[in-house]
Amino acid sequence: MTPPAVLPGATVGVLGGGQLGRMFAMAARRMGYRVHCLAPEYDTPTGQIADLEVVAPYDDLDRICEFARGVDVVTFEFENVSADAVAAAEAHALVRPNGRSLHIAQHRVREKTFLRDCGLPVAPFAAVSRNDDLESAVRRIGRPSVLKTAAFGYDGKGQVMITADTDPQQAWTDLGGHESVLEAFIDLDREISMVAARGVDGHVELFAPFENVHRHHILDVTTAPAGISERMAREAAEIARVVVERLDYVGVLCVEFFVASDGRLLINEIAPRPHNSGHLTFDACRTSQFEQQVRAICGLSLGSPELLQPAAMANLLGDLWANGEPDWLAVSAFTDVKVHLYGKMSARPGRKMGHLTALAPSTAEARARVLAAREALVR
Repeated sequence: MTPPAVLPGATVGVLGGGQLGRMFAMAARRMGYRVHCLAPEYDTPTGQIADLEVVAPYDDLDRICEFARGVDVVTFEFENVSADAVAAAEAHALVRPNGRSLHIAQHRVREKTFLRDCGLPVAPFAAVSRNDDLESAVRRIGRPSVLKTAAFGYDGKGQVMITADTDPQQAWTDLGGHESVLEAFIDLDREISMVAARGVDGHVELFAPFENVHRHHILDVTTAPAGISERMAREAAEIARVVVERLDYVGVLCVEFFVASDGRLLINEIAPRPHNSGHLTFDACRTSQFEQQVRAICGLSLGSPELLQPAAMANLLGDLWANGEPDWLAVSAFTDVKVHLYGKMSARPGRKMGHLTALAPSTAEARARVLAAREALVR
């Protein structure tokens, strides 16, 4: 039996305190929900918007239980929460998405095995849990390849290229000797992502595919719609649909893809939450990914993901603060560009501090506009 909908006026709980939770909280507050969040730090981006900010580590099960008892539904903006913490929350409140989805997505070997077993396209890979595995993995996968830690890797962290000149054993040692996965290196044409939402009733809505450009392994610019064929867009949409259905997922999930130079579409990874590449939906879509997450986890009908106009997003990293505060007056002169700042008090290189979005008649125009606005920030 499907639980009753969690209606406006109820309280939603967010595990995590980052910018994804901040924008989720904005959407939830606008829809009339109260928001509680839990994270190990105080004055987090999410906590600045929430009605209640709880400061506690994610492995403090007593605090997790107390937190869950105070809300009607729990969701995540940070997927690396332990299975024990998820189980503790599930004992006291609805938890969406489910713990199984998190368990799979937070570990690269489990994730890639799940995708392969679903018959979905992934790059050739081999699990590496000890020294003996590594030699056979390199023989099987070949060089060049990429060695990645199985857990806690993001924005290029926890990975190293294995080339003809690389000592694999040294590379594994440099990664801390942790359980890892060796993946075949893919000659890329581009990278795209699909953000999907699935409701309690099983209904799925898909945003237009986004095209992503990374710089130093961190997302730099996203444009929508992606510059791919209709056939490839349909293939990516169907893959994303299979993922959320096979996970019995409720909420928003992103599937990141490699588009190989030979035309193959391969899944890079899945993220069981709203995604950086979907930030532009806040301004460019009839329903943002964050409102869609609220609708899904609360058992409401999903909104329309229609893209209102071609759009582009540019991340603002802490590097922009290297010579002092960016020139906000200059960027305000771009009256068609939206500024989103995350409320982080300290800037450092590579840290995501905010983003800009622009809409235009074409993706090329939107991209040019948002990049010009970002350049104006540099004093």
